[in-house]
Order: sequence, then C-alpha cells, then structure tokens
Amino acid sequence: MKKGKLKKVLSLVVAATISSTLLVGCGDDKKEGKDKQVLTYNLAADSKTLDPALNTAIDGGTVLSNTFEGLCRTDEKDKAIKGGAESWNVSEDGLTYTFNLRKDAKWSNGDKVTAQDYEYAWKRVLNPETGAEYAYQMYYIEGAEAYNTGKGSVDDVAVKALDDYTLEVKLHSPTSYFLELTAFPCYFPVNKKVVESDSNWATKVDTYVSNGPFKMTEWKQKDSLVLERNNEYYNKDKVKLDKLVMKMVTEDTSAYASFQAGDFDVIDTVPSAQIEAGLADGSFTKYPNLGTYFLVVNVNGENTSDDVKKVLSDSKVRKALNLAINRDAIVKNVTKGGQVPAYSYVPEGIPSTDGKDFANKKYFKSSGDVKEAKKLLEEAGYKDGKGFPTITLLYNQEGDHGNIMQAIANMWKENLGINVSLSQQEWKVFQSTRSEKKYQIARHGWSGDYVDPMTFLEMWTSTSTLNEAGFSNNEYDALIKDAIKEQDTKKREEILHKAEDILMDEMPVIPIYYYTQIKGVKSYVKDMKVSQLGFIYFDEAYIEGK
Repeated sequence: MKKGKLKKVLSLVVAATISSTLLVGCGDDKKEGKDKQVLTYNLAADSKTLDPALNTAIDGGTVLSNTFEGLCRTDEKDKAIKGGAESWNVSEDGLTYTFNLRKDAKWSNGDKVTAQDYEYAWKRVLNPETGAEYAYQMYYIEGAEAYNTGKGSVDDVAVKALDDYTLEVKLHSPTSYFLELTAFPCYFPVNKKVVESDSNWATKVDTYVSNGPFKMTEWKQKDSLVLERNNEYYNKDKVKLDKLVMKMVTEDTSAYASFQAGDFDVIDTVPSAQIEAGLADGSFTKYPNLGTYFLVVNVNGENTSDDVKKVLSDSKVRKALNLAINRDAIVKNVTKGGQVPAYSYVPEGIPSTDGKDFANKKYFKSSGDVKEAKKLLEEAGYKDGKGFPTITLLYNQEGDHGNIMQAIANMWKENLGINVSLSQQEWKVFQSTRSEKKYQIARHGWSGDYVDPMTFLEMWTSTSTLNEAGFSNNEYDALIKDAIKEQDTKKREEILHKAEDILMDEMPVIPIYYYTQIKGVKSYVKDMKVSQLGFIYFDEAYIEGK
C-alpha cells in the first residue's frame, strides 16, 4: 500500500514537537490513564497521506482502518462482516450487489453517512485526475477501468445511490472476494461536502472528518497522531478506548527503550536483536502476516545510465541476482523473526482447492544457487562480474532494512563479483522515488489486501499504477484478465499459477522472505486485533490492570 502536502508546516512545529513529544503518550497519558482508557502505540512511520483514495502504505492503512469504515468490516479470519451496510443482496448471476446502509451511521461532524458519499468516494478514486494508485482495485466494477484510463465516462461506472441508504453496484464478472474489497481503505466513503470544500481536507485535524470508531483530534508531523473515540459512531458503546495515541518514532531501538520504560503500550516493529528474548519472556507477540518482502527491479532502466539500463533490462541478470541470494542465511542471521525464506512471489497462507497451499511450487532454492547464478551472469556477458556497472540498492531508513540490504549486497559481491552502492531515504521520500521509478533496485514489501493470489499478481499488470518495476508482458496481462473472469475455481488457480510462472521467469521482483509480524504488546493490552493483512484494529481494544 503510498502523496502528501504537509512539508510546509514542519518548520512551524519543530520547537513545539521537542517538548510535546514528552507530553503526548507519556507522562500526561499515564496520569490520565488512571481514570481513562488511553493506549499509546508506536506507528513508527509518518504516513505519507491519510486520504483513503491516495494511501497505499500499511501504516496509513492502520490509521484509516481505525478512523473510517467501509460497507463491510472483516472478522478474525479477514472475511466480510457488516460495517456501514447492515445488509446486502447479491443477484443470482453474482454481478449486482445492493447494499442497505445503516440509518444511524454518522460522520464525526454529525452529518449522516449516505449512499451518495460512497458513490462519490468510489468515483473519486477512479477519476484520473485524482491519481489514485489503487484505482485498479475497483476495476471489477462495470465501467470502472474505462473511466479511469480515459476511455469512458464517469456516468458509465456502475455505482449508483438509489436513495440515501441504498447503494447499487454492478460488476463485469462475479468476484468471490468483492465484499472483502469493500472493507479496504480505497473503498471507504468520504464526506462529499467536506472534500469538495477543501482540497487539503486530509492534511488538517479540523477538516479530517471520518465515520469510523475513532476521530482525529491532534496531529504533530513526525511526532504523533491522537485519535479519540468518535461519539457519532453507531457502535461507540463497544469502543472501550477513550484515546489512542499513535507515535512516530522511526528508530526501532528508541521505540523499544520507550516500550521498556512503559511509555509505549504497543510498538509496531521491534529490534531484531531483541526478538528471541522478547518472544521468550512474552513481551513480544508473533502474528501471521500474508505478505512477501522482496526487491523490485526497474526493468526498463528509467532515469538510469545506459550501462545500468542494459543490465537491469536483461532477465538473465535479474535471475542471476536472485539465485546469488541465500535467504536462509538472511532469516537466520539478520531478521531473526521467524520469517519463512521465500521460494516464490505469492507467499504461503492462501488455501488452494486441493487442500494444500497455493504457494506449493518452488521456483528456486531458498538457499540460492551460486553456480547457476554465475552461469547466467556469464551468458549475459559479465563473467565474474567483469564489466558490470555498480548498481544502487535503495531502501527506506526505518527499521532493519539496512542490515538486510547490506547482507544482499555482500552476497552479490562475493558470489558474482558485482559492486553495489547502498542508498537510504526517509519513508515518505522513498515511496515517491520508487513510484516515480527514480531508482535501480529497491526494497519492497507487499501484504495482501485480501486472501487470494490475485492481490499479489494483479499489481504487476501493464496498466497497474502499483507496478513500480515497469514490467510489461502481454501474456501475463491476458492471464490476469482470464483469471478475473474464470468462475471455475480450479481452472482459475491454474491460470494464476501460469501468471506467476511468467513473473518468476522474467524476475522483475526478487522475493526474499514471507513476512511474520513481531510486535511489542504489554500484557495489560487486551483484544487488539492484528490482521494477517497487516492492519491493526483498536475498536475493541482496552487496557486492564495497568
């Protein structure tokens, strides 16, 4: 999941941030916590945008999932349950969904949430002028792709508010996970009146109007977000927390120190060196995560020199780079979080029709194959790395990515004779650099948006705005389109496997490992839901005995 315009205010809050950091989520909250339910959570990253139409990052998604609500929510197994819609009907052909909205749903400013808000929000995502990278996630809707790609009209998009509380949606093909999609941030409604009155509505507390269990009451850039229970929320009585303080300490060790000191109740990421001990003493908790950590290659060499462009556009080079990596060693000696060394792009954890896992094909040895890697590099014209240009490996500075990238760079140097330059950027900047293809090879990671192989494979089609590799393959595109239309589950899986075959043969992405989630959670924090799709939900969380 990734554009914000908040940099102008940073200079105005620096001085205040220094002192307020000690006040928000620490001493004052502890005192207040004696009488109120106040939970302090280190989000770690400062979200690039909190506009549901524009966000593509997990951190922003967690904020959105606690401040907004779609037609559906998801349960512990990430299956759709009632949300903004209290019921729905699906036509026999599986193409038409009629959602009946809750009449007691309100925005945090007291306005009623209507079907018109959903229609407006979805068409806003699809509007080419919005620039929403997740617009492709709505291509299941009839007329959506044509409008988003400039080949059709907004009037052809089959989303219609029949009245204030009835929304009709028509799909071009039956989609078994469509209800789950309506629980995803890009499908969240927005308050049309608020959005149209201020183009910067999502950058200011006063105009950040939402419809979920929490509302934003304070926002200090690079420091903290403060969310409080939304008393306009229809299910407010089940929200136990009075306040949720989201801190933005990017350094794992600093966040861990605050966690140990009792200033943070939950930390999103933990230092790898502390994982073993933390899991043993119960201060850390390991959660499943349907996701893959990988490298993405700028396969067309956009914005690079001719010599770098030449090597990155060669699939033999990309496959050599892939086989020269020992993932077993990275997981054992660097990450140390119980991650599974990757052998495919689609991760483990998606059930298949035969009762097995979809990820049942090993495309390469997780330990690597240096002999084959050297052979491929020689066939590409760079025996023992001679004549191969220095390539730059880009990553974001937060977390332990630097250690992983250093390990990979060392393996490429030792096994292939290739020189690698490491470069790091702040998360917000890094996301823009990667999406604008101003990189050579970059760190990437993807957690599924729903439990289906399509969420990992669809993003690499030629028209996908999330295709940051610039990868284009007509056969691949055709297979993904066929899989979307195919109703026979077994045949659909076969098609998706063929698509992954192409992806792993062309290698625009180099899988490293399948994610796990290790989080620091104090024993007194109860009923916090951590989804395998990466989001954390605090709507039922509470503190007991702190």
